[in-house]
Amino acid sequence: MSNPSSVNLFDSRADLSMAESPLAFSMSRRNVPAAGADSRVVLRERPFLGHLILRGGAIVLDEAVREELGINLPGRPQGLTLDASGERSIQWLSPDEWLLIVPGGEEFDLEGRLRQRLGDASFAIVNVSGGQTLLELEGEAARELLMKSVVYDVHPDHFPAGKGVTTVFAKTSTILRRPSDTRWELVVRRSFADYCLRWLLDAGEEYAIGVET
Repeated sequence: MSNPSSVNLFDSRADLSMAESPLAFSMSRRNVPAAGADSRVVLRERPFLGHLILRGGAIVLDEAVREELGINLPGRPQGLTLDASGERSIQWLSPDEWLLIVPGGEEFDLEGRLRQRLGDASFAIVNVSGGQTLLELEGEAARELLMKSVVYDVHPDHFPAGKGVTTVFAKTSTILRRPSDTRWELVVRRSFADYCLRWLLDAGEEYAIGVET
Protein backbone atom coordinates (compact mmCIF):
# COMPACT_ATOMS: atom_id res chain seq x y z
CA MET A 1 0.00 0.00 0.00
CA SER A 2 1.28 3.46 -0.78
CA ASN A 3 0.74 7.20 -0.94
CA PRO A 4 1.07 9.35 -4.07
CA SER A 5 4.34 11.01 -3.03
CA SER A 6 6.22 7.68 -2.99
CA VAL A 7 5.04 6.36 -6.37
CA ASN A 8 6.40 7.08 -9.84
CA LEU A 9 3.65 6.87 -12.45
CA PHE A 10 4.35 5.98 -16.08
CA ASP A 11 1.83 6.01 -18.92
CA SER A 12 2.56 2.62 -20.48
CA ARG A 13 0.16 3.26 -23.38
CA ALA A 14 0.66 6.94 -24.17
CA ASP A 15 0.16 6.38 -27.92
CA LEU A 16 -2.63 3.88 -28.60
CA SER A 17 -2.22 4.37 -32.36
CA MET A 18 0.90 2.20 -32.12
CA ALA A 19 -0.78 -0.55 -30.08
CA GLU A 20 -1.95 -3.90 -31.44
CA SER A 21 -4.99 -5.75 -30.18
CA PRO A 22 -4.29 -9.05 -28.37
CA LEU A 23 -6.35 -10.76 -31.09
CA ALA A 24 -5.08 -8.79 -34.08
CA PHE A 25 -2.88 -11.63 -35.34
CA SER A 26 -5.56 -14.27 -34.76
CA MET A 27 -8.24 -12.23 -36.49
CA SER A 28 -6.05 -11.67 -39.55
CA ARG A 29 -4.65 -15.19 -39.88
CA ARG A 30 -7.49 -17.47 -38.83
CA ASN A 31 -10.66 -18.23 -40.76
CA VAL A 32 -12.86 -16.18 -38.46
CA PRO A 33 -16.57 -16.26 -39.39
CA ALA A 34 -18.28 -12.91 -39.75
CA ALA A 35 -21.51 -12.27 -37.88
CA GLY A 36 -24.60 -12.73 -40.02
CA ALA A 37 -28.37 -12.91 -39.84
CA ASP A 38 -28.22 -16.55 -38.70
CA SER A 39 -25.67 -15.94 -35.92
CA ARG A 40 -27.19 -16.89 -32.57
CA VAL A 41 -24.03 -15.67 -30.85
CA VAL A 42 -22.02 -12.60 -31.78
CA LEU A 43 -18.47 -12.22 -30.49
CA ARG A 44 -16.59 -8.93 -30.24
CA GLU A 45 -13.22 -8.00 -28.82
CA ARG A 46 -13.11 -4.71 -26.97
CA PRO A 47 -9.37 -4.05 -26.84
CA PHE A 48 -7.41 -1.12 -25.42
CA LEU A 49 -9.73 -0.49 -22.49
CA GLY A 50 -8.21 0.80 -19.27
CA HIS A 51 -8.04 -1.87 -16.55
CA LEU A 52 -7.12 -0.81 -13.00
CA ILE A 53 -6.96 -3.10 -9.98
CA LEU A 54 -7.88 -1.24 -6.76
CA ARG A 55 -7.09 -2.59 -3.32
CA GLY A 56 -7.80 -1.06 0.06
CA GLY A 57 -10.62 -0.17 2.40
CA ALA A 58 -14.06 -0.09 0.83
CA ILE A 59 -15.11 3.17 2.47
CA VAL A 60 -12.20 5.31 1.27
CA LEU A 61 -12.13 3.70 -2.19
CA ASP A 62 -15.88 4.12 -2.59
CA GLU A 63 -15.64 7.83 -1.85
CA ALA A 64 -12.75 8.36 -4.26
CA VAL A 65 -14.36 6.41 -7.12
CA ARG A 66 -17.69 8.15 -6.59
CA GLU A 67 -16.05 11.59 -6.69
CA GLU A 68 -14.11 10.81 -9.87
CA LEU A 69 -16.57 8.66 -11.84
CA GLY A 70 -19.95 9.17 -10.23
CA ILE A 71 -20.40 5.48 -9.45
CA ASN A 72 -20.19 3.55 -6.21
CA LEU A 73 -18.33 0.38 -5.41
CA PRO A 74 -20.68 -2.64 -5.63
CA GLY A 75 -22.65 -3.01 -2.43
CA ARG A 76 -22.23 -6.77 -2.20
CA PRO A 77 -19.77 -9.52 -3.15
CA GLN A 78 -19.66 -10.42 -6.87
CA GLY A 79 -21.38 -7.16 -7.72
CA LEU A 80 -20.80 -5.18 -10.91
CA THR A 81 -21.66 -1.48 -11.17
CA LEU A 82 -21.76 0.56 -14.41
CA ASP A 83 -22.01 4.29 -14.97
CA ALA A 84 -24.92 5.82 -16.90
CA SER A 85 -23.11 5.45 -20.22
CA GLY A 86 -22.21 1.81 -19.60
CA GLU A 87 -18.60 2.59 -20.61
CA ARG A 88 -17.14 2.59 -17.09
CA SER A 89 -17.56 -0.18 -14.57
CA ILE A 90 -16.27 -1.42 -11.26
CA GLN A 91 -16.46 -5.04 -10.14
CA TRP A 92 -15.95 -6.77 -6.80
CA LEU A 93 -13.14 -9.33 -7.00
CA SER A 94 -12.44 -10.05 -3.32
CA PRO A 95 -13.18 -8.42 0.07
CA ASP A 96 -10.59 -5.66 -0.55
CA GLU A 97 -10.09 -5.83 -4.33
CA TRP A 98 -11.98 -4.33 -7.28
CA LEU A 99 -11.54 -4.19 -11.05
CA LEU A 100 -12.18 -0.79 -12.60
CA ILE A 101 -12.59 -0.65 -16.41
CA VAL A 102 -12.73 2.64 -18.32
CA PRO A 103 -12.39 3.69 -21.98
CA GLY A 104 -8.85 3.38 -23.28
CA GLY A 105 -6.72 6.45 -22.68
CA GLU A 106 -8.48 7.43 -19.44
CA GLU A 107 -6.71 5.04 -17.10
CA PHE A 108 -3.42 6.90 -16.59
CA ASP A 109 -4.95 10.24 -15.63
CA LEU A 110 -7.63 8.49 -13.57
CA GLU A 111 -5.01 6.60 -11.59
CA GLY A 112 -3.25 9.87 -10.76
CA ARG A 113 -6.49 11.55 -9.67
CA LEU A 114 -7.46 8.60 -7.49
CA ARG A 115 -4.06 8.62 -5.82
CA GLN A 116 -4.43 12.31 -5.04
CA ARG A 117 -7.89 11.81 -3.57
CA LEU A 118 -6.83 8.83 -1.49
CA GLY A 119 -3.88 10.72 -0.06
CA ASP A 120 -2.32 8.91 2.91
CA ALA A 121 -4.94 6.14 3.04
CA SER A 122 -3.71 2.55 2.80
CA PHE A 123 -4.37 1.46 -0.80
CA ALA A 124 -2.85 0.06 -3.97
CA ILE A 125 -3.66 0.78 -7.63
CA VAL A 126 -2.17 -1.36 -10.40
CA ASN A 127 -2.64 -0.65 -14.10
CA VAL A 128 -3.09 -4.04 -15.81
CA SER A 129 -4.47 -2.68 -19.09
CA GLY A 130 -1.74 -4.16 -21.26
CA GLY A 131 -2.13 -7.64 -19.82
CA GLN A 132 -5.87 -8.12 -20.37
CA THR A 133 -8.52 -7.85 -23.02
CA LEU A 134 -12.30 -8.07 -22.97
CA LEU A 135 -14.43 -10.39 -25.10
CA GLU A 136 -18.12 -9.62 -25.46
CA LEU A 137 -20.84 -12.18 -26.22
CA GLU A 138 -24.38 -11.34 -27.33
CA GLY A 139 -27.21 -13.32 -28.83
CA GLU A 140 -29.92 -15.77 -27.89
CA ALA A 141 -27.46 -18.68 -27.52
CA ALA A 142 -24.74 -16.82 -25.58
CA ARG A 143 -25.71 -18.45 -22.28
CA GLU A 144 -25.80 -21.91 -23.90
CA LEU A 145 -22.28 -21.35 -25.18
CA LEU A 146 -21.12 -20.35 -21.71
CA MET A 147 -22.75 -23.44 -20.22
CA LYS A 148 -20.35 -25.49 -22.33
CA SER A 149 -17.35 -23.36 -21.44
CA VAL A 150 -17.36 -22.30 -17.78
CA VAL A 151 -17.78 -24.25 -14.54
CA TYR A 152 -19.91 -21.55 -12.92
CA ASP A 153 -23.72 -21.73 -12.96
CA VAL A 154 -24.91 -19.13 -15.48
CA HIS A 155 -28.65 -19.73 -15.05
CA PRO A 156 -30.44 -16.35 -14.83
CA ASP A 157 -31.69 -17.14 -11.33
CA HIS A 158 -28.10 -17.57 -10.17
CA PHE A 159 -26.34 -15.14 -12.48
CA PRO A 160 -28.49 -12.03 -13.00
CA ALA A 161 -27.36 -8.87 -14.74
CA GLY A 162 -25.04 -6.85 -12.52
CA LYS A 163 -22.97 -9.82 -11.38
CA GLY A 164 -19.37 -10.82 -12.07
CA VAL A 165 -17.22 -13.73 -10.89
CA THR A 166 -13.76 -15.16 -11.33
CA THR A 167 -14.15 -18.67 -12.70
CA VAL A 168 -12.63 -21.36 -14.91
CA PHE A 169 -13.13 -21.00 -18.65
CA ALA A 170 -12.11 -24.12 -20.56
CA LYS A 171 -8.69 -24.77 -18.99
CA THR A 172 -7.83 -21.24 -17.95
CA SER A 173 -9.21 -18.62 -15.59
CA THR A 174 -11.39 -15.69 -16.58
CA ILE A 175 -13.48 -12.93 -15.10
CA LEU A 176 -17.04 -13.52 -16.27
CA ARG A 177 -19.41 -10.55 -16.14
CA ARG A 178 -23.02 -9.90 -17.06
CA PRO A 179 -23.45 -6.14 -17.50
CA SER A 180 -26.96 -6.48 -18.97
CA ASP A 181 -29.62 -9.10 -19.66
CA THR A 182 -28.42 -9.52 -23.25
CA ARG A 183 -24.65 -9.18 -22.92
CA TRP A 184 -21.89 -11.22 -21.29
CA GLU A 185 -18.23 -10.29 -20.98
CA LEU A 186 -15.05 -12.30 -20.49
CA VAL A 187 -11.99 -10.49 -19.16
CA VAL A 188 -9.06 -12.70 -20.18
CA ARG A 189 -5.30 -12.51 -19.96
CA ARG A 190 -3.59 -11.32 -23.11
CA SER A 191 -1.53 -14.52 -23.33
CA PHE A 192 -4.71 -16.64 -23.37
CA ALA A 193 -6.73 -14.46 -25.76
CA ASP A 194 -6.05 -16.60 -28.84
CA TYR A 195 -6.85 -19.80 -26.92
CA CYS A 196 -10.16 -18.34 -25.69
CA LEU A 197 -11.06 -17.15 -29.18
CA ARG A 198 -10.43 -20.58 -30.69
CA TRP A 199 -12.42 -22.27 -27.93
CA LEU A 200 -15.39 -19.93 -28.42
CA LEU A 201 -15.39 -20.35 -32.19
CA ASP A 202 -15.29 -24.13 -31.87
CA ALA A 203 -17.89 -24.36 -29.10
CA GLY A 204 -20.11 -21.80 -30.83
CA GLU A 205 -20.07 -23.36 -34.27
CA GLU A 206 -23.45 -25.01 -33.73
CA TYR A 207 -24.90 -21.56 -33.00
CA ALA A 208 -23.41 -20.05 -36.19
CA ILE A 209 -21.22 -17.83 -34.04
CA GLY A 210 -19.93 -14.78 -35.86
CA VAL A 211 -17.34 -12.13 -35.06
CA GLU A 212 -17.92 -8.39 -35.33
CA THR A 213 -14.84 -6.21 -35.66
